[in-house]
Amino acid sequence: MITARAVTPADLPALEALFDAAGCGCFCRYWHFEGDKNAWLARGAFEPDLNRAELARAIEGATDEGRGVVALDVDTIVGWAKVAPSRSLTKLYGERYYRRLVTAERDGVWAIGCFLVHPSRRRRGVVGALIDGAARVAREAGARTLEAFPRRVSSEVADEELWRGSVGALEARGFVAVEGDEAYPVMRLALSDQRHFE
Repeated sequence: MITARAVTPADLPALEALFDAAGCGCFCRYWHFEGDKNAWLARGAFEPDLNRAELARAIEGATDEGRGVVALDVDTIVGWAKVAPSRSLTKLYGERYYRRLVTAERDGVWAIGCFLVHPSRRRRGVVGALIDGAARVAREAGARTLEAFPRRVSSEVADEELWRGSVGALEARGFVAVEGDEAYPVMRLALSDQRHFE
C-alpha cells in the first residue's frame, strides 16, 4: 500500500535519487526561479546541481519553498508532490491563466505545484496517495483550501507531461473545477470537508 507524508531532511538522499531516476534536473525549483524561461532551461541543462542544493537547503531549513509530501511503498520513496502556501508560489500564480487569483483572499490557501512519480511506479496509485497526503499536510498546517492546476488533455500524452496532475485523479479525491478554462482548470478542495479525511 502506498502512503504519503510530509517530507523531512532525512528523506533528501532518497528524494534526490527519485529526481535522478526520472531524469528531472529541476529538483522542484522552477516555481522559485527568478530568471526567464531561457535562463531556466540553461539552469536545468547545465547546472542541475544548483537546483539540487537549493532544494536541500529549503527542506533542511523548513521553509515554505521546501514544503512537500513524499509517497512511500513501505520505506522506499516512489513519489513527490510540491505543496505549499500559495503566497510562496508567486510564479505559479503569475502565469497568465491564474493571475486573477492573486487578487483573491490568499490566507489559508495552499497549492499543489507539481507531481513526480518514479518511472517504474507510474499508474499504480502513487498520485492519488500524494494528493491525499498533500490535503492532510495542508490541513494540519491550518489551510482551509487546497488548489491544483492540472492540464486537461484531449489526447494521449506521456505520463511525465502530466506533472501538474490529472483532472480525473483530483476529481476522484473531491476537487472541483472552480475557475479557469477547459484546458487549464483551477481545481479546489475545501479542507473543512471532514469526509475527505475519514
